[in-house]
Amino acid sequence: MLKPLRWQFTLLYALTAAAIIALVGSGAYVLVARYFERITDLALHHKMAHEFHSLSAPLPPTLSYADADWSVLRAAGSAAGSRMLTADEASRIALTARGGEIKDIKLEADKRLYEIKLRDGSELKIDAYSGQIIEIEINGEHISSPSVPASPPAAYDAELASIFVLPLDAQGRILFNPNPAALPMPAHQEALAAALRNGSDLRTITTSTGQRVRLLTYRLTRPDGPAALQLGRVLTDQAQVLNQLLTGLLGFGLIGAAIVGAAGWWLSGRALRPAEEAWARQLRFIASASHELRAPLTLIRASAEIALRSATDDDQRELLADVLAESDHMRRLVDDLLTLSRLDSGALTLQRQPIQLRDFLAGIQRHAARLGAEHGVTIELGSINGTVHADPDRLRQMLLILIDNALRYTPAGGTITLSAEQTGKQVRIGVRDTGCGIAPEHLPHIFERFYRADQARNRANNGNNAGLGLSIAKGLVEAHGGTIGVESKVNAGTLVWFTLPAAM
Repeated sequence: MLKPLRWQFTLLYALTAAAIIALVGSGAYVLVARYFERITDLALHHKMAHEFHSLSAPLPPTLSYADADWSVLRAAGSAAGSRMLTADEASRIALTARGGEIKDIKLEADKRLYEIKLRDGSELKIDAYSGQIIEIEINGEHISSPSVPASPPAAYDAELASIFVLPLDAQGRILFNPNPAALPMPAHQEALAAALRNGSDLRTITTSTGQRVRLLTYRLTRPDGPAALQLGRVLTDQAQVLNQLLTGLLGFGLIGAAIVGAAGWWLSGRALRPAEEAWARQLRFIASASHELRAPLTLIRASAEIALRSATDDDQRELLADVLAESDHMRRLVDDLLTLSRLDSGALTLQRQPIQLRDFLAGIQRHAARLGAEHGVTIELGSINGTVHADPDRLRQMLLILIDNALRYTPAGGTITLSAEQTGKQVRIGVRDTGCGIAPEHLPHIFERFYRADQARNRANNGNNAGLGLSIAKGLVEAHGGTIGVESKVNAGTLVWFTLPAAM
């Protein structure tokens, strides 16, 4: 009975774990993707500045900042360049190492060291080629310089080596190929036009071969030579790394969710075990009590029948008749409780077989018509077709419950109609009455155990109704794999329907 709840807890644990893993994984993926984008753009700008230096062209401010950022990234992040640093780059390295403000900077005569003075009195000497801090002096006192390896990280070298250069004229023609390898693409005319118009252009394009390329284009700032420089980096390797990362994250996510799901199943089982044991004890008690009550009820009824046959006093006979009626009511209640306990425990055995509904419902109608005649209610057959795969005894029980319920709320002169219609793989069976109907506020509760709607609607035999019939019918329908529902309007009648699997 509690297994669906255990599955819900397990699913909740697994989904929570999957959400956390997805959040962390997506964060890692975004960080790596943004790192690739940042380092690629910075490398493109640095390479562009290097090309401007090679052509002795005035350096735009955006490129000078990028050049300094790249140098600081290489020096402070244990990288070293092979060319001589500019004054701006050396200043940036000093500020990264010491902070403060620059007071003075000069290059020594041999052009090997930058001497940088800060306003706080610190003096730094920086190697003009490696970017390494050689010496730091604070208020005349020398301190050991930070250890900065001289070899650049392979990742940064790979970024620069992966960049190709396209010198272009104003018409977008490649003037010459300065690259050691073949060009992966021709000049991109839209990027060139934007750069000539705005000074620079940065975009990601997809080539005709399906490769994604990050493209940086700058208008050259000298009158002779190329009109523009177009630098690009093929992003195939980065895409492969990101795809591998995504695959790994998905794999670890699925494994993690499965592990958490298994742990959740185990934990929920431990947490629900006391409730399951209590529920099982309750079901055993109901089943045992039902069995134990049958014998005394049978004895009471037999004794009342014997006493009734020999009774001569009218009051005595009326009293014994009441005993018989109440014992019958108690017997039905015990049977209902036993059926419910079997439904709850899954111990109810169904003997399924194909049932042709036209003949089956006709037999039910003949049996119920006599009971309906006693109440002045007509029970008739409507449109019937289809064959179901069900237990005939339980199907008969379901229909009699619904017919009995309809009789309780249908006044004399009313009609109860039985119908069946096959729709696809299901057969829908309905019991419609012309009774007083059910108020909307009661409809969601009518299949609950011991629930009874407004008792003023009921007939005189309402006292014998324990409110278990519709609950039993619902349990039997669901045991067959079907569904049950109700449609009703006050003073217009009620239709209770249920579906069962059609016989193939």
